[in-house]
Amino acid sequence: MTKNVGGIDKIVRIVAGIAIVGAGVIFQSWWGAFGLIPLATGLLGWCPPYTMLGMNTCKTKKEE
Repeated sequence: MTKNVGGIDKIVRIVAGIAIVGAGVIFQSWWGAFGLIPLATGLLGWCPPYTMLGMNTCKTKKEE
């Protein structure tokens, strides 16, 4: 798993994930479980759809 989520993208995912999970807890809804997806991708730094689409927001050094 090569990291493909970086910087601001990672922060937005973590904040959004926490907000969605929190809303699910407050409103007692299972929809809050969907907040685990952006939270996990933000914490791991890897997003499967980004891999499939060839996207990368992580600024990493490329090996020569």
